[in-house]
Amino acid sequence: MIELIKYVVNRFAEKPDQIDYDIVNDGKNVNVTITLDASDMGKVIGRQGKIAKALRTLVRVGSQKENLKYNIEIVERGEKE
Repeated sequence: MIELIKYVVNRFAEKPDQIDYDIVNDGKNVNVTITLDASDMGKVIGRQGKIAKALRTLVRVGSQKENLKYNIEIVERGEKE
């Protein structure tokens, strides 16, 4: 599932080499924090959050077979550091 997340995010980001993924697996929950450059935030999140919402929906549906729950958080570089 992580590969799907990375694939979708890399398709929309202009600077895919500056994306950091922090993955924390604690049992049935997987927390994925995607840290982006400020210029890529709008492109990855999309207008009114449509791309981010679609990504979360894809991951939720795809992860049902794995019996895991993925929580995706998208943050701007420097915001969480």
